[in-house]
Amino acid sequence: MIISVNGCKKKKATQPQANNPVPYIPIDFVIYPNNPTYFPIQSIGGWMYMNNVGINGIVIYRKSNEEFVVLERTSSYLPDNPYARVKVQQNNFDLKDTISGSKWRIFDGEVTEGPASWPLRRYGAAYDGNSLRIVN
Repeated sequence: MIISVNGCKKKKATQPQANNPVPYIPIDFVIYPNNPTYFPIQSIGGWMYMNNVGINGIVIYRKSNEEFVVLERTSSYLPDNPYARVKVQQNNFDLKDTISGSKWRIFDGEVTEGPASWPLRRYGAAYDGNSLRIVN
């Protein structure tokens, strides 16, 4: 009997996070999404910016009841330009660098429109139902 394991393989990233052109900035802090301060991320699909974290701030996106995505706002196409900060678009789905025109998906940071070819730097997010630890 032959068993196929192709469905169990993890998809290999085309460009590993370690080689991301956006500089590595250590972060490690905790927030409490149920606190009124974080109202925008209390429901699925909600997002908010946090400044003074990372390089140009971060975007926190609530992907599901249990999962958050945290992305650096520094453009992976222009990582040395402090004005190349990604912004959430009106559709609440895309992030856009208004200088290069590059776009990324909010739920995973992957490129949807160039000239960027690298995803946004993603930070770790561990949620226990009460606190959200953001770390890299």
